[in-house]
Amino acid sequence: ASFTIPLRAVDSVTVTIKLRPGVSPGCHIRVKNIPRFELKIRPGENMTFTFTCNTPEKYFIMEIQKNIDCVSGPCPFGDVHLYPPGLPRLNRTFIWDVKASTKAGLELKFSAPWLRQIQPGDTCPDLVSYNINSCIDTATVNIGTFCRNGSVSRVKLLGGVVMSLHLPWNSALTTSGFNIANRSSIKRLCIIESILKEESSITLMSPNYPLGFPEDELMTWQFVVPSNMRASVFFHNYSLSNCERKEERVEYYIPGSVSNPEVFKLSDSQPANIAGSFNLSLQGCDQDAQNPGILRLLFQVVVQHPQIDENVTHLVDLSKEWNMTVTIHFEGWPSRIPLMSEPICLICKDPRSCDRVLTLVSGAIYKISFLCKDLSHLRITAEKGISCMDLRWCQRKIYALSVPKAITQLPVQLHKFIWKLIAPELINIEITSPSLKLQQHLPEQRCNTSYSYSIVSATPEMDLNVGIFCPGGAIEKIQMRNNITISLKTFGKGFLNESNHQDLKMSFVPHIKDECTFTVSPDPKAKIYLQTPNSPYGLPPYVSISWYVIVPSKQVARLGFSKDRMGIACETGRAYVNIKEQTVGAEETVRREDELLPEPRNMHHNFWVNISNCKPVDKMQLTLQFWVTFVEKQIDLAVILAVLAGAGVLAAIGFTVCCVKKKKKKSQNPMVGVYNANVNTQMPGRQRLFKKDRKNNESHVYAVIDDAMVYGHLLKESNGSVTPEVDVYRPFDGPVGSLPPSPPPFSFRKDIKRSPSTEEPPPLAETDHDAYTFAHQKSGELEDNGDRNEKNNGDTSMSFLEDKEQDGLEE
Repeated sequence: ASFTIPLRAVDSVTVTIKLRPGVSPGCHIRVKNIPRFELKIRPGENMTFTFTCNTPEKYFIMEIQKNIDCVSGPCPFGDVHLYPPGLPRLNRTFIWDVKASTKAGLELKFSAPWLRQIQPGDTCPDLVSYNINSCIDTATVNIGTFCRNGSVSRVKLLGGVVMSLHLPWNSALTTSGFNIANRSSIKRLCIIESILKEESSITLMSPNYPLGFPEDELMTWQFVVPSNMRASVFFHNYSLSNCERKEERVEYYIPGSVSNPEVFKLSDSQPANIAGSFNLSLQGCDQDAQNPGILRLLFQVVVQHPQIDENVTHLVDLSKEWNMTVTIHFEGWPSRIPLMSEPICLICKDPRSCDRVLTLVSGAIYKISFLCKDLSHLRITAEKGISCMDLRWCQRKIYALSVPKAITQLPVQLHKFIWKLIAPELINIEITSPSLKLQQHLPEQRCNTSYSYSIVSATPEMDLNVGIFCPGGAIEKIQMRNNITISLKTFGKGFLNESNHQDLKMSFVPHIKDECTFTVSPDPKAKIYLQTPNSPYGLPPYVSISWYVIVPSKQVARLGFSKDRMGIACETGRAYVNIKEQTVGAEETVRREDELLPEPRNMHHNFWVNISNCKPVDKMQLTLQFWVTFVEKQIDLAVILAVLAGAGVLAAIGFTVCCVKKKKKKSQNPMVGVYNANVNTQMPGRQRLFKKDRKNNESHVYAVIDDAMVYGHLLKESNGSVTPEVDVYRPFDGPVGSLPPSPPPFSFRKDIKRSPSTEEPPPLAETDHDAYTFAHQKSGELEDNGDRNEKNNGDTSMSFLEDKEQDGLEE
């Protein structure tokens, strides 16, 4: 098709057609059979041209610029038209360059549905956009980029203006959508008018955003709001320049205010719940010439109907609290920023001081109200610090870790309450739950309560996630060595009722030996599971954890592990599992990481379980779980028979003595004794189950212990060349009491390098095998000839010492 564009000189319009940036030339403009890639038609020219392709919009764009002089001549007030008509269907930009005096502002008025400001780089849904630039002398300030369908109805500018309208090639728009209204002095960079007729949210930016507001300039936004609506202002993104003189600030003119203008810093919470129309002005400063910095502002204005309960205040009394903060916020804060279009919930400290997030501090009393249609979008997060610097002062004090009534009475769901417990060196922390007790949340025993506790023990070098716990379990007490963070997290609305029964308490105690110690008092009818902390990442290297399990007097505990091995290999040191009952002469069962864990066993007394980690190889982690159940104690039938037999013997002896005394009274003749060598003079006794025992044989006497028998299996593993490394374990030999069995010290967890096989191995007395499970006799105790030693699972190192005893038993 052929196009003809006639331009009158009086219109001062220039049309330029050129290649689109970044597009290879696959099409030409043909003028009088001369192909070219660019065509410029000046005022007064009449040009006819064609394209050499059927889709010129893929290759060419068009600019139509009109110059308007409002300085030397009259300003053409009224609608601005799209001129000239009959242009080819290309992406086109209309530019109106209006020259005006700085003494008279120039007003641009937009027809409905007005404009909406967008950030630089964003695009409009219909690809139709406006760009407004203010020209003061030789300086140009970008007022902003706008789309259609918004609230911006007018823009007043100081000096000239360059107005641009971008249209896509297929747009059917035939009018510019604005007019030049009038000129009036404004004495500031610009004034932007925004009309908000109904509930809505708009976003606006300072000129030149994000590059920086001009130095020492002033601009104003005018917001037209119905008197029956409420407006709130929120600053979402701002930065400050480096001022040499004056101060950057925002000023509000609110009709009816007693202190107009109201001055705020950009860092302050901005006014909220404003009734009716108001103005907001941004004032810059004189900047440092060497380091000016950047002043910029992006903010949001939200308009909504008054809330029914906006005059309902809630008293939050934190005057008696110490070192505590309470934050009321929207759901997902702070990781999620709500969309501009989402319904807004405001929390107000007073009728004009409202925000989406409100923080209250201890030592004060607040009266707060809510501007929110649905309070379910709000949450409460609180934090309280408790510390101890002098154990003499704080050791006797018990702190209740419960949520204050001032928080639970608010009509907002508690999301999380955090206690930060701080203790210096040699002072540790004890957590107790006397009445409810705690249950460890595990896949085998999930918490189904309305809240739970997450406990983390922390040092500058290591964080130990102790676990997640909820009320209604078996753990009475947890002692930890380091600073502790306890986070109470709620689930649903049931916490409001259950919060009345919280019984978690905390106290400071002297130094403990293990990283963490649990005191467990299970329900005799329940099966409980206990697991090492820091799951699923595993117990940190060289950390020792203990559990003290209380066994009821008429019960027998059944202890078992959920897997048969620890599942790790040690790079440095050794990992151990120690089990020991709290009774005199109790055996201590020890297993190393390369051995099978004990089979389920019965525990008749309170007992300790200690798990100590080494430094595992590569990424291997130590995670162990064990369980405890209870059964009623059964009285041994043999014991009953022995008691009855003993009673019968005593009765027979008493009867015989009585008869002898009576016979002595009847006859005074002396008795004559006759010796019979064939009669067994030993007192009749109970027939033994085994005729041969250790006092009648020499199965327990050893003249020589052959070294090859002790170390033979080790020599086979090393092919007889070098004696392998042997670890040394020191059994628990301290007093039997409330302390856990001692884990092997670090010096004994590491491998002991041995000399080549030419040297004799150390004596057995110096290298006790660490898998012994028999009780170690203390000095002063009599030797027990009974076969009471328990044979450990997987332990074959002492089997040859028991061969003779087994022979006697089998007989």
